[in-house]
Amino acid sequence: MDRIELFRTFARVVECASFTRAADTLGLPRSSVSAAVIDLEARVGARLLHRTTRKVSPTQDGAAFYERCLRLIADVDDAENLFRQTAAQPSGKLRIDVPGRIGRLIIAPALPDFLERYPHITIDLGITDRAINLVEESADCVLRVGPLSDSGMIARKIGDLPLINVASPGYLARHGTPQTPNDLSDHWAVNYASPSTGRVEDWEWVEGGTLRTLPMRGRVTVNSAEAYIACCLAGLGLIQIPTYDVRGHVEAGQLAEAMPDHRAEPMPMTLLYPHREHLSRRLQVFADWLEALLKRQLL
Repeated sequence: MDRIELFRTFARVVECASFTRAADTLGLPRSSVSAAVIDLEARVGARLLHRTTRKVSPTQDGAAFYERCLRLIADVDDAENLFRQTAAQPSGKLRIDVPGRIGRLIIAPALPDFLERYPHITIDLGITDRAINLVEESADCVLRVGPLSDSGMIARKIGDLPLINVASPGYLARHGTPQTPNDLSDHWAVNYASPSTGRVEDWEWVEGGTLRTLPMRGRVTVNSAEAYIACCLAGLGLIQIPTYDVRGHVEAGQLAEAMPDHRAEPMPMTLLYPHREHLSRRLQVFADWLEALLKRQLL
């Protein structure tokens, strides 16, 4: 391998925390990846990785060298794409991960537009409500809705996603329509458990500029947006959900808004990139396109 390929291989091992996983993502034999790291350590005269039977992690020297590798790789990629950029033809593969409903309802239907604009870019689109690890899963970019827990990532704020309280007309006919949070003790909710943590979300509303929360009684708990909406349509209780998710159901009279003056705080929507000083041209154009799409469709 030439030096830049050694740098790429080492960086991938650090990101995957595994020789085997790095080899799989690079399409190389594990022995070649291991030999590349040994060669690199001999060249720089330092031990770069701690190796155990369960995990690989960078040494102190390795962590510093990894950051330098990322800058060098980005510089080489920029140099190779210099004239492609001039011709407005960024190229290569992007691995993107987005939440389920946004991916299926908003992004996937709009992708033909992006691919027509940039015919030399290919997309590996992951659609899941699970918060993936960008580094371990080699993602170029993820879209997160809600508070961020990732550290060391580049965050690009898209905007705040408004939420709405809704229930089915059948539920409201049986139980009445709550007018204020004081009425919630007489009502049921479809409870939502985070697919990442399993924690059941409390009911929320803003009162006098202060966020209030209340655990709601419920006879069913779900961990996906589809199930959340389906149970609400079936009359099992109230839900709080991004407005775009149920706009069609509300317009069709299948769901009705409740307590419009006591909505939850809007949820921040953010693009996250791995910690790098430079973004590839293909990632820059995709992020710009995605931000414009989301603002147009959701905010």
